[in-house]
Amino acid sequence: MARVVVDVMPKPEILDPQGKAVTGALGRLGFEGLSVRQGKRFEIEVDGEVTDERLDEVRRAAETLLANTVIETFEVRVDSPGPLQDQVQP
Repeated sequence: MARVVVDVMPKPEILDPQGKAVTGALGRLGFEGLSVRQGKRFEIEVDGEVTDERLDEVRRAAETLLANTVIETFEVRVDSPGPLQDQVQP
């Protein structure tokens, strides 16, 4: 089973109040020089091989349901297997 990731982000010209709130909070916590835009990530498990046709199907799903293409952009990519990175250590 393969995993396809769909990243959805607000278009650059669209206001991002959640991103602005996070940016402000980071500044108050001492993290200067960071600017945040908040989006969504969808992980889709695909049975069988990920072919061009399956990726096209995921793109259609993203355009139809996962993203509001009037105000958001999306990117579809195959998630490469490997160790998880940037995890918080206990």
